[in-house]
Amino acid sequence: MPFIARPAALAPLATVHRPTRCPYSREAIVGTLGDDRYRLQWVQGAPLATPATLSLAQRATAGLIEGVIRKRLSEPIDVHLIDAQVRDGALATSGVLSLFDSRMPTGDFHVQLEVPGHGWLDIHANEGQAGMHTERGALVIDYLLRIYLLRFAAVCLIAMVAVRFALAPLRRFAAAAEALGRNIYRAPLQEAGPREVRNAAHSFNAMQQQLIDSFAARTRFLSAVSQDLRSPLTRLRLRVEMLPDAASRERLRGDLEDMEGMVRATLDAVQGVEITEPRQRIDLVSMLEGLAGDASEQGHHVSVTGSVRAPIPGFARNLKRCLQNLFDNAIRYGGEASVTVCDVEDSVRVVIGDSGPGIADAALLERVFEPYFRIDSRSSDAPGGTGLGLTIARSVAAAHGGSLVLRNRMVDGRIVGLDAELILPTGD
Repeated sequence: MPFIARPAALAPLATVHRPTRCPYSREAIVGTLGDDRYRLQWVQGAPLATPATLSLAQRATAGLIEGVIRKRLSEPIDVHLIDAQVRDGALATSGVLSLFDSRMPTGDFHVQLEVPGHGWLDIHANEGQAGMHTERGALVIDYLLRIYLLRFAAVCLIAMVAVRFALAPLRRFAAAAEALGRNIYRAPLQEAGPREVRNAAHSFNAMQQQLIDSFAARTRFLSAVSQDLRSPLTRLRLRVEMLPDAASRERLRGDLEDMEGMVRATLDAVQGVEITEPRQRIDLVSMLEGLAGDASEQGHHVSVTGSVRAPIPGFARNLKRCLQNLFDNAIRYGGEASVTVCDVEDSVRVVIGDSGPGIADAALLERVFEPYFRIDSRSSDAPGGTGLGLTIARSVAAAHGGSLVLRNRMVDGRIVGLDAELILPTGD
């Protein structure tokens, strides 16, 4: 019963019984511990025996009182419960249900216990609901919190762990799909776990292999077309050289060169975005300095400044093609190129700038990355390219998990050049 579950409610009984704390006379003990709720008197003669007519709840109460006092005193004790009643807020005798439907239930206890060296002490005690005025709703809430809160927390913890294990395959699939977008030749997904997960991993690996086969077939097709076109183009070139009219010969020769350039550019575009090499650590500064040296040998001025903390992960051949295209673009439209490289948090930033006319129309800063799109070269003395260089460069940047954007360099409100900003991650 909740009335005696509170240790403080039994403190007077334990104090009376503890021999080391009661060196007083019988009268002093009664006078010291007795109050309005505890009425004490010494038993004359033999103590009353526990009535045989006690109910099951009363007998349980007697055992609980005896057990609590023994636990506090750490020694055996003889306790006789004569009576135990529960009263509602109107002090009317009621059952155990009054603990729930009464605003302030109380308990009346009649107990006799033996005090060593003094005899038997008769105690009439009145104790409230754990010393508090408890409403029914508060009692129910307290019960639910005590009994079910720990279970609820345990169930939530188990559910969180189970959900984490259940979502682990989805996280692996998401990571594999993201990596597949950067490198189609990545290692296949491990086919492990439950049957459903293995089937999904098998389907994912089959899709990856189909994409690889498709790209390989496309590359073979374009290579074959390029090779087949070279023969008729060579025959046309020979026939053009045999034309008697020099002006017509020159015009046709230019058309043939444009056709051959477009064929080569298309094939280079396919091969440029295709990843056919393993990922490795790349010394980016050394690669930039090597490309700058090649440009200098061709009579162009290219400067490289800055440094990075460590080599970056990537695909060396494709990254070199990306940087070469940006170098060529800067030299074509600006006559020279200035390269700045530095670390930015968990990435490396490479800015390749030129001193050309830039791109005045802001909308075209994004359109120039579209395949075969070229800005009218009449605004510049530079010859136009095939329109695939920036397309290849951005595709390679995306394959490395980075980005490539173009920005006009402004001074005093006017365009003084164009900067190509390449961001490459330093983590795997």
